[in-house]
Amino acid sequence: MSPTGMTSFDEVYTLPDPRGYFTRLGPYAYQTPAHAQPVFRALAAGLGPARPAMLDLCCSYGINAALVNHDVTLDELYAHYTAPAAARLTTAELVARDRGFYAARRRPDAVPAIGIDVSEPAVAYAVAAGLLDEGHAVDLETAEPGERLRCSAPGVGLITVTGGTSFLTERTFGRLLTAVGQPVPVAAFVLRTHDYRPIADCLESYGLTVERADGTSPQRRFTGPEEQRRAVEAVTALGEDPAGKEASGWFHTRLHLARPATTVITSR
Repeated sequence: MSPTGMTSFDEVYTLPDPRGYFTRLGPYAYQTPAHAQPVFRALAAGLGPARPAMLDLCCSYGINAALVNHDVTLDELYAHYTAPAAARLTTAELVARDRGFYAARRRPDAVPAIGIDVSEPAVAYAVAAGLLDEGHAVDLETAEPGERLRCSAPGVGLITVTGGTSFLTERTFGRLLTAVGQPVPVAAFVLRTHDYRPIADCLESYGLTVERADGTSPQRRFTGPEEQRRAVEAVTALGEDPAGKEASGWFHTRLHLARPATTVITSR
């Protein structure tokens, strides 16, 4: 178990391409990026003709960028990366195939995509496959943004995250928003086992108003009864009702959408 009480899938993020990611998570029906796809697309479409970048935090292999900027579904990506034909390829061959795969499905309204993740192999794949225009392998919990990220951050118009908030604190968001230099929307799908309030307080201090969706969506099945027990205890401690959700065998997420309430952020 990880410190969050969840089963660790860390090993899939150290691989040179996403085949292990989809093979490992498939049996548990991991699906948050599919629920995020229409939300992120709508937010990206509202960025205006200047086409500022979407910055995906904890981007792993560029899954959210793939779903926002290309005519493809998460189910199709599962099939794409777990097919026998994919298993026979080297990573270099897979990258070459994926560049053509995504180029053929590129949407006319695609936005520039920047990714941040602690996994250098995952970020490198996403850049090589053409999913990310720019990638940064950095842990903003422990380090300030590097010069290259500080240079590109002012061009960001939307920050997205689907899987990382359980492992992040306000330090990451504060450093990132300081680098961006102005309040921009932050769309986060947050596990109900996680208290988002400290991060929401941080976002509000940077000129954002945080809206919490009423409904939830399933994230993935539990890996076993111990993980489920921990999740039920965690959501109950946060004042949530696990009935029909965690008690029925699934992690659930809720969208937290932060929107600008002011126009200027002062650096800290």
